Amino acid sequence: MLRLYRPEEIAETLGCSTWWVKDRARRRLVPHTRVGRAYRFTAEHLAEIIRINEEPAAQNANRVWSPDKPFEAPMAPTQQSRRPQPATSSAPRLRARPPRRSHYGTVA
Repeated sequence: MLRLYRPEEIAETLGCSTWWVKDRARRRLVPHTRVGRAYRFTAEHLAEIIRINEEPAAQNANRVWSPDKPFEAPMAPTQQSRRPQPATSSAPRLRARPPRRSHYGTVA
C-alpha cells in the first residue's frame, strides 16, 4: 500500500511552514495528490519537490577550502551605493492633496 504524507509532515521534513507547502500545491508548483479537499504527498512527490527547489552550485564551487588559504567573503557594497540617488530633475516636488469633505457635512 502506498504511503501518503500530510502537508504538515512534508513541511517538517523540508523545514518550512505548512502554509508554504499548501500554497505551492494550490498553485500547482509542486507535485501532489488531492484526496477530497486535502493535499497528500508520496515519497516520490517529496523527492521531486526537493529536486525542483534545488539551486545549482556556484561557479567557483570546485575550489577546495583549506585552513592555510580560506575563502575570502565577497565584499559587501557600501551603504552609499545602496541609497537611492536624489532626483536632479527640475520637476516640482509633489505635495499632498487637501483632505476631502466628509459625507457628514463637516470639513476634515
